[in-house]
Amino acid sequence: MGHDPVGHEAPPGFWGSRYAIGLALVGAIAAYFLLTEHLAHVVGALPLLLLLACPLMHVFMHHGHGGHGHHPGHSPGGDGAAAEPQKPKPSQPGGSP
Repeated sequence: MGHDPVGHEAPPGFWGSRYAIGLALVGAIAAYFLLTEHLAHVVGALPLLLLLACPLMHVFMHHGHGGHGHHPGHSPGGDGAAAEPQKPKPSQPGGSP
């Protein structure tokens, strides 16, 4: 006598609820008023944010300085798939192997 879960739906997560929609709406309104009232401060901080983006991208996209090495099972493209073995190049006649 197994339990059949048909008919029992799991409640939606937080981001699927009406509270999340209300929170997003209140956040959007707050962001709008903050941006309109403090636009001069935001525009003045843009060059600093651009400079801050460089080390943040380095850390999060390269995973620090240790992320440049080759890991077993990872392709150089970084998608996690194993790389295909490379075919040997044919030697040219008259050249040393």
